[in-house]
Amino acid sequence: MKEFYPEGMLLKSQENAKWLLSADSVSSAAADGVILEAMAVLCDRSHDITVDLGCMKGIIAREEGAIGIAEGKTRDIALISRVGKPVCFKVIDVQYDSFGIPFARLSRRAAQEDCLDYILSTAECGDIIAAKVTHLETFGAFLDIGCGNIALLPIDSISVSRISHPSDRLSVGDNLKVIIKDIAPDGRITLSLKELLGTWEENAQSFLQGQTVSGIVRSVEEYGIFVELAPNLAGLAEPSPDIRVGQGVCVYIKSVIPEKMKIKLIIIDKLDCRPTEKIKYYYEGNHIDKFCYSPDDCRKQICISF
Repeated sequence: MKEFYPEGMLLKSQENAKWLLSADSVSSAAADGVILEAMAVLCDRSHDITVDLGCMKGIIAREEGAIGIAEGKTRDIALISRVGKPVCFKVIDVQYDSFGIPFARLSRRAAQEDCLDYILSTAECGDIIAAKVTHLETFGAFLDIGCGNIALLPIDSISVSRISHPSDRLSVGDNLKVIIKDIAPDGRITLSLKELLGTWEENAQSFLQGQTVSGIVRSVEEYGIFVELAPNLAGLAEPSPDIRVGQGVCVYIKSVIPEKMKIKLIIIDKLDCRPTEKIKYYYEGNHIDKFCYSPDDCRKQICISF
């Protein structure tokens, strides 16, 4: 797939800087139809965005600020919230004001349309793309999948280990690799992350019977406490008093049972702070057709096809 990057990833690239050196190079960018990035520094009362190109200022007219603005399908907060952040754009042309000072007319909408048209015409479910977390809701995370185009990563697709809110796993600004899970007829794209975070066996290899490790409490039930050892791996601890969801704990690994896909734990102590989590990718390709989380000899088989 051709790569369209989330906003912010082109900003400091040498190629981007080359196009923004002068009025002539900016004009050439218009002729070549390249997508560039620069910082939005102002959104005026008309919701036109001023962009600092370095060699001159650029103006993104309100209706060129995002897909759907002109039609009323996208709210103006999508423009206001870009101030102080990188924006992508295509250069329409370079003009001169009444004092002979050059400025560029820009279109963020055109860059978004190029990106979205390419994704919808070439992408397949199972393709792996770069994305950036833009905001979090209780039901999932919204990710920039290129040029400010947003797709949903549902909370149940973030990891195998259940979380109560996307902020348990992700933060705004995180750069991720995600899978295109679904492309709806209306163009809405749904994403998934958990299939890139390893099978049960791949995660369990890092833990041995008799070890004492740290984890995070994800669920407290009458019959036991589910403790996350990794984003795609949780074990069941024996009931213990005064334990709450989201708490860091020190656990002893009583047994590891691959054929039942179970890890039995004993909570040794509560931790003052939650263990730091770092996403580890177990799959490095550009496309995945099928993901089987469970071990081959496990009676319960959990597989997902794209």
